[in-house]
Amino acid sequence: MSPAAPQPLSPLDRAHAAMTAAPDDPALRLAYYGRLAATELVLLLECEAGDDRIAPSVFDLDEGRVVLAFADEGRLTDFTGAPSPYAAMPGRKLAAMLSAEGLGLGIDLGGETAELLPPQAVAWWADMLTATPETLDLAPEALTPPGDLPAPLLAALDNCLAGMGGLAACAWLAGLRHPDGASSLLLAFLDPAKGAEPALARAVSEAVRFSGLETGALDLAFFPVSAPMATRLARLGLRIELPAPEPATEIPLTDPDAPPRLR
Repeated sequence: MSPAAPQPLSPLDRAHAAMTAAPDDPALRLAYYGRLAATELVLLLECEAGDDRIAPSVFDLDEGRVVLAFADEGRLTDFTGAPSPYAAMPGRKLAAMLSAEGLGLGIDLGGETAELLPPQAVAWWADMLTATPETLDLAPEALTPPGDLPAPLLAALDNCLAGMGGLAACAWLAGLRHPDGASSLLLAFLDPAKGAEPALARAVSEAVRFSGLETGALDLAFFPVSAPMATRLARLGLRIELPAPEPATEIPLTDPDAPPRLR
């Protein structure tokens, strides 16, 4: 019998490989935390969940009290040796939940991509995810071509917007000239879905923070596709396509505030 083909690397695996290959590069560490926030993780539970309540398995280690999460159910089963109860949720939601309880996080323990985040690291990660940019009310004349775009920002936007399918028609990156003469980048979403602005703003905040750029390096705005700004963005900006909406059964993956998906 021929050996089983190796499983393809996930985006989180690739971010981990890049980080471990250059341990002194803070940009790659930031990129790993950003990808971790955007990844749906499988959290090991102490018992089957009931009424949307979950009880994670907590382990007392030298680094502190930690819970265990995995990139998929298969890795969890490889670790426990048998199918186990779990809750699936985006990393950004897990970070907030663990930080509130002072817990650390073990990721893919037992595998080649294992990481152990002590409670202090989880608290830092959660803090990085909390801030959201303010939206701007702009005149079309303030827009300029975006110029050379930082590669870390484009990669971080790809990570953080991957779960935003169906929340807006598309997005545009453009340059922005401020009244005081300063300049920055603008990310504008066209035709956001009703109530989607907070989730999109959080995704943008993640992208900026985990790209290593200064917080004020990217501004945010929302416009209908019929607005004059949309026409000017199409002339000057770089279009960013958002992924197609996930099937109905996958909606919790696109909404950072949705309850965890339970097994």
